[in-house]
Amino acid sequence: MRDLDGWTILFDLDGTLVDSAPDLIGTLNRMLALKGLPPVPVSSARHLVGHGARALLRHGFQEAGSTWDEAAEPELFDRFIADYVENIAAHTRPFPAVVETLEELSTRGATLVVATNKRTDLSLALLDALDLTRRFALVAGPDRVSARKPDAAHILDALKIVGGDPARAVMVGDASTDTGAARAAGVPSILCTFGYNDRPPQELGADVMLDDWSGFEAALAAARRLCRS
Repeated sequence: MRDLDGWTILFDLDGTLVDSAPDLIGTLNRMLALKGLPPVPVSSARHLVGHGARALLRHGFQEAGSTWDEAAEPELFDRFIADYVENIAAHTRPFPAVVETLEELSTRGATLVVATNKRTDLSLALLDALDLTRRFALVAGPDRVSARKPDAAHILDALKIVGGDPARAVMVGDASTDTGAARAAGVPSILCTFGYNDRPPQELGADVMLDDWSGFEAALAAARRLCRS
């Protein structure tokens, strides 16, 4: 059955397709340790993930009761990236049922795209390590497009690259950047409530809620009904 021919499904990465918080916060904690600061627990710092490495460092230092002055210590960012790349998939794994869902969507004819605020090179390194890159027609970090989420251009530029139609597209994510970009682009959104939500899920303005990946088929059907004809 090729009922998704002509449709493009765009996915955020961290907190949507993969549970990457353990490795990102692990790197953050090693940077904190360099400064003699206490680690932040993964369980209480998941909300820090998803807005880029610089934001993670700034907010992580705040959580540890300190500050990171990027102008005074720009090298810390480079150390963070180097450490993260070395440990990029030590504990990161796809959420349960993600791989099976991607396989099913491809079988049904959908074009699959990653639209993430994570740098493209880091996104590809992670997806390569998890053997997921081959499942996507495009991996678009903010450096591959003209703006980062929540700007509509992130979605619209990615769609243009793969020849997709905004009237036959759905955005899947876990944070306000994802729902905001989808809303600005006129594309329905599916919100992963289990991800790294920066506010309560019901406040993020999503069109459809997804509590776990086993329910994605029903969520996608609901989102498609909202698409422009």
